[in-house]
Amino acid sequence: MYNRVDRKEALARRHQRVRKDVSGTPERPRLSVFRSHAHIYVQIIDDTTGHTLVAASSVEPDIRAKVGYGGNIAAAEEVGRVAAERAIEKGIRKVVFDRGGNRYHGRVAALAEAARKGGLEF
Repeated sequence: MYNRVDRKEALARRHQRVRKDVSGTPERPRLSVFRSHAHIYVQIIDDTTGHTLVAASSVEPDIRAKVGYGGNIAAAEEVGRVAAERAIEKGIRKVVFDRGGNRYHGRVAALAEAARKGGLEF
């Protein structure tokens, strides 16, 4: 069926399809999610300047100590909570969500829901 290259290309095509409509502004930056097999990463980005305003991932020692393995829903929830906390500290309350070509399901959905509970609007 699919090999690894086809799946990566399909993910890239889906991400490009999402990105043509989703762009971060200074008033409403983009919350971008990247998911690997072992970890999950999130960045809040202002696309007008190309700067990352806030970042969090399951690789960070404090998050890793709390959840252990970074490739599960518990880790995604913790990363979403930490990202929301850091964003609110910087005065960011509203974001636009970029699922990175992934389905809104599982870890991606868990991260988004945790960020919403943490106080972000999207």
